[in-house]
Amino acid sequence: MESLQALFTDPAAWAALFALVVMEVVLGIDNLIFISILSNKLPESQRAKARRLGIALALVMRLALLSMIAWIVGLTAPVFDLGWAGPIGANGQPSFETQFSWKDLILIAGGLFLIWKATKEIHHAVDPAPTGSVFEKAGPVVVSFSAVIVQIILLDMVFSIDSILTAVGMTDNLAVMVIAVLVAVTVMLLAAEPLANFINKNPTVVMLALGFLLMIGAVLIADGFGVHVPKGYIYAAMAFSTLVEGLNMLSRRSRQRSAERAS
Repeated sequence: MESLQALFTDPAAWAALFALVVMEVVLGIDNLIFISILSNKLPESQRAKARRLGIALALVMRLALLSMIAWIVGLTAPVFDLGWAGPIGANGQPSFETQFSWKDLILIAGGLFLIWKATKEIHHAVDPAPTGSVFEKAGPVVVSFSAVIVQIILLDMVFSIDSILTAVGMTDNLAVMVIAVLVAVTVMLLAAEPLANFINKNPTVVMLALGFLLMIGAVLIADGFGVHVPKGYIYAAMAFSTLVEGLNMLSRRSRQRSAERAS
């Protein structure tokens, strides 16, 4: 109750809420891209169900982790140290380190899984005679619903931990964190259908999204090794790539309309 009162009366709490909502929405888009690509591999009758279930699981995991703030913060405590470290940078911190916490290990495992999955999907997309991914049989057989949900759960876990640790680092007001998570998941729910349909109708966008997942996986691994890539650089690169792809789509549509008029 005191947290809610502080939220309504403290301008700093409102500023923290706005900043955290923006950050959570941006982090949620990464999660949603993965859910959209996976759900589009299912029969059309199951896609919406898979997306809703994936987003619901993301919400449940985030709220469950918020209820265990002390445990989450404890994930950042070192578990073991290999004793290697890079040179000290301008910020006074080593360029990389091998002192690992549970958070680092989870990020590294999630990043490896994301890179593996994105690479398999890219190979499946460009192979003229696809043999299917690990979860598929050769030929025009789609991936099973249970396999999609298992993969969504694994990545939901990684993105949820990253999301909550980001929230803890930005504010200590639990009400602000809960509201920000609810808003972000609501945005994910509203954007799920349009984003999935857009990706499904534009094959080149699928490749771009898989490229984003490769980059996000590499960033998660780097973060696990103590190499902190500023999030602004990542999302600026993604925004620029999306803009270029948008211009390419407009160009293709323009040429297509010209060809139709000429015929």
